[in-house]
Amino acid sequence: MDRILIVEDDVATALAVAGEVRALSCDPVIRDTLDSGLAEAARGGYRVIVLDRMLPGGDGVDAIARLKAAGSDALILVLSALGRAAERVEGLEKGADDYLPKPFEPEELRARLRALLRRATMQVLDNDLMAFGDLEIRLKARTVHVKREHVPVSPREFDLIVFLAQNAGHVVTRMQLLEKVWNLHFDPGTNVVDVHVGRLRRKLEDAGANVIQTARGEGYIFSPIVSTASAAG
Repeated sequence: MDRILIVEDDVATALAVAGEVRALSCDPVIRDTLDSGLAEAARGGYRVIVLDRMLPGGDGVDAIARLKAAGSDALILVLSALGRAAERVEGLEKGADDYLPKPFEPEELRARLRALLRRATMQVLDNDLMAFGDLEIRLKARTVHVKREHVPVSPREFDLIVFLAQNAGHVVTRMQLLEKVWNLHFDPGTNVVDVHVGRLRRKLEDAGANVIQTARGEGYIFSPIVSTASAAG
């Protein structure tokens, strides 16, 4: 179970965020001061840290550099009543991965957390390996593996999975795929994208990786699951 650290001194807000974390099947840990949050983050093991700004002990945004220096590789979502554009820009420039003003809608918080969790599952090593749980994409060899088993894909299918993976968690339109994978800047009026995506998706699902979802009326979304053992989810 993924762990998410919540550094928030308002009890009601902390409990509300914890509820949304549990709705994502993750384990929330709450700390209510900046120092206790930093100490907990230093223990490691967190995918995401939800960080308030106005905390006992200081501004959470000013502590992001300290978090990174302490070795934390968690992605950071700042959740703050300081929600003006300049304040959001400041948070992002100081190292936050996302910034959500208070008050927030529970659905939007879940969506932001879900996107960060997807990003946290991806690792790119030496500009060669893209890893999403049991799914590995080797860029130089142009090969795909699931649970270390080779999945045969065509050159076009490989370009497809790389582009989708590079945009994990975001909807990719059919027009984007035509432009980036087929190098076409017009709609040929065929279902060539759907055919290739469908073929690639079947190969991955047969191997145990359910990672390509259809966004109805929009396109496709690469939604990696941390462990393909739970691919049915």
